[in-house]
Amino acid sequence: MKRGIRLLGVLLIMIQAVQAQELKSPNGQLKMSFELKKDGTPTYQLFYKNKLVVKTSKLGLELKDDKTSLLNNFSLSDTKTSTFDETWKPVWGEEAQIRNHYNELAVTLTQKETERIIMVRFRMFNEGLGFRYEFPTQKNLVYFTIKEERTQFAMAGDHTAFWIPGDYDTQEYDYTESKLSEIRSFSEGAVTENLSQTSFSPTGVQTSLIMKTNDGLYLNLHEAALINYSCMHLNLDDKNMVFESWLTPDANGDKGYMQAPANSPWRTIMVSDDARDILASKMTLNLNEPCAIEDTSWIKPVKYIGVWWEMITGKGSWQYTDDLPAVQLGVTDYSKVTPNKTHSANNTKVKRYIDFASKHGFDAVLVEGWNVGWEDWYGHSKDYVFDFVTPYPDFNVEEIHAYAKSKGVEMMMHHETSASVRNYERHMDAAYQFMNDHGYKSVKSGYVGDILPRGENHYNQWIVNHYQYAIEKAADYKIMVNAHEAVRPTGIARTYPNLIGNESARGTEYQSFGGSKPNHVTVLPFTRLIGGPMDYTPGIFEMDISKLNPENHSHVNSTMANQLALYVTMYSPLQMAADLPEHYEQFMDAFQFIKHVAIDWDQSIYLEAEPGHYITVARKEKGSSNWFVGNVNGNDARTSKISLDFLDKDKKYEATIYADAKDAHYKTNPQAYVISKKKVTHKTKLSQLSVPGGGYAISIMEVK
Repeated sequence: MKRGIRLLGVLLIMIQAVQAQELKSPNGQLKMSFELKKDGTPTYQLFYKNKLVVKTSKLGLELKDDKTSLLNNFSLSDTKTSTFDETWKPVWGEEAQIRNHYNELAVTLTQKETERIIMVRFRMFNEGLGFRYEFPTQKNLVYFTIKEERTQFAMAGDHTAFWIPGDYDTQEYDYTESKLSEIRSFSEGAVTENLSQTSFSPTGVQTSLIMKTNDGLYLNLHEAALINYSCMHLNLDDKNMVFESWLTPDANGDKGYMQAPANSPWRTIMVSDDARDILASKMTLNLNEPCAIEDTSWIKPVKYIGVWWEMITGKGSWQYTDDLPAVQLGVTDYSKVTPNKTHSANNTKVKRYIDFASKHGFDAVLVEGWNVGWEDWYGHSKDYVFDFVTPYPDFNVEEIHAYAKSKGVEMMMHHETSASVRNYERHMDAAYQFMNDHGYKSVKSGYVGDILPRGENHYNQWIVNHYQYAIEKAADYKIMVNAHEAVRPTGIARTYPNLIGNESARGTEYQSFGGSKPNHVTVLPFTRLIGGPMDYTPGIFEMDISKLNPENHSHVNSTMANQLALYVTMYSPLQMAADLPEHYEQFMDAFQFIKHVAIDWDQSIYLEAEPGHYITVARKEKGSSNWFVGNVNGNDARTSKISLDFLDKDKKYEATIYADAKDAHYKTNPQAYVISKKKVTHKTKLSQLSVPGGGYAISIMEVK
């Protein structure tokens, strides 16, 4: 009898071993173990260099109005492994070529009671793991509603994290640095005022989430290819250090409506003992589908200026008049009102910006506040706010178009939807055709305020689908999109490279709303930029906002050298010189870097990196031998030490260094900078001071 029991035990161990599947990264440093528990619950673990980094974590989805969810009672019905290795060329990017190399494990699971089938597809890259749920065509799972996705990420310790609060409507928060166990105690102070916000949990955080373990590993949790699904947040069980996915609900509280065949976005976990690997990773892009646009010749990076900062600071206004308590489009007669003296989008001022752009080689000029309706655009739950085609009396669309064309400058359209996505979709074709007719090749769209239809959130499935619809519709009209207040990007720009930028985080405008932390820009590349480029709008030279608007006492918490470095460290094919032309004219020697810096690259090398403390990047201009280096620094002064060994061994160069002066400080002396020139080669090593909130920028030009 004892022998029989022993044999049964061995048999059970063998059965369990059959259920366990392993997948390694191409370099062998990462290993994932998938296993079904005794009750048929799918789980996984993740190891880095034989060290456990994600403990046993459950997989599955809870369904609404269904007694049997997709959580357990599964059996393993099939497994398939494969290897993939390709190199592809992005339309624009940090690199001219990107390698997509991974090992894959596809696990097919059958639920015993229901005979429902799901597949979990794992892809292991050298820098991390991606996995998603797939729902093949079948009789017993056709239409279903997700109550909650129950994906877990069980951390192996109480890591240090840089996080923003979980919120269904905004990512515009400063980052908080704390232990995971401290998130609950910091959460109330981390939630700061925004025009639309919906927090859901005192331990809820948003992705992309960067963490550092006590023994020096860097972990990043995020998602890729967010298509027809709700945006994922993370909710922390802070007793056990287990994150669980938390999807954004719709107005009914539902998390997603699915029809098989379908799949979820990829859930991603990056791991490295070198922070630079996280920044350099292209895993998020690689988990998206290849480019869906056949002719991409019209998609080009853009360096622009704009009529924007003066309204943000309160120096100017978006609205044309102060007479109107309310506006009804098609009814309100603007010829009968008194224009105010602050409306910024007027012909004279816009021509001044066009002249400046033409003189200094900028591609485009953005103008906000050009169209009727700004007098009561926000806060009234108003559906029909803008029509996106009717200008104010002091903005002549045809005249401005002709003037810009004569100067070799393009105009950038602005569409503020006031979060009425239904209204935007009604007018989208007409608005995009209007752009085609008047020479606008790119649009900055905005979604400020609570979403209409009422009760919907900025990040739920229905609204995510709207953002995608806007991108695809824009592609039909050969228009590039820069979406603000939209869901944070998840690598979609690989498939639709006309998405040349997003905001979707706390950008430079908040420097005029009270200021951001001086180390904010040392965190964003580890978090928000993991999914795609950000329209951060750098280049502010006048840090004292009261000099623009005496009633605004905000301060830009950055030195000028730091502002210059952002053009390199905050990667984007869309870069704005955000300050006023008159401020650039006061510092033309420093402005030269903004004029010269590239916005599209052949190669990018991350030289130094530590989240919250510093980032140093070198990038080679596409189709050129020129290099640009940027360093941004956090709260404490440090000396950056880099080697220029990335330069061509057979060439000589001249470096122009834009650096913090010794007495510079983001708060007390932000405009103190020094510019120096020196001959350099691949053997040159540089040692450079970066003050608090400071940094440096270097242009390196080949000497012929």
